[in-house]
Amino acid sequence: MHSDILLRKQLVKLLTSGEAHADFDKAIDALPEELRGKVPDGGEHSPWQLLEHMRIALWDILEFSRDLKHKSPKWPEEYWPKQSAPGSASDWEKSVKEYKTLIQGMSDLVSDESVDLFAKIPHGDGQTVLREALLVADHNAYHVGQLVLTRKLLGAWG
Repeated sequence: MHSDILLRKQLVKLLTSGEAHADFDKAIDALPEELRGKVPDGGEHSPWQLLEHMRIALWDILEFSRDLKHKSPKWPEEYWPKQSAPGSASDWEKSVKEYKTLIQGMSDLVSDESVDLFAKIPHGDGQTVLREALLVADHNAYHVGQLVLTRKLLGAWG
């Protein structure tokens, strides 16, 4: 298999599965609605805040990677929701669905053989699509870990 195709397949796997740790789906699966907005003792964020932060950051990175007119949110305040809880169960579901659509978008971008993974993004300052995909994977792994810890602290894991 050509090394470029192999790299693309490995990147998609990195973006979409947990392999050595819990993945996104496992981290949010069956989380009771009443705990989604709760910040546990010893915790820093609620599950809702973590989910929304992951979604917002993923959206920003993906759009930066493919749209030269994209404007990033103001750091850090626009990357975190102000409320600790979703307004409704449908807000939670909408955020989960949007996250999954965005991760599919990043996977599609890195899978597209017409995209040079190593070329500098024209409107960036040295970033490449490869670097942005690795950033997404790293950022998501960190916050999935936080979701798991938050669930443990809330007594809703395992």
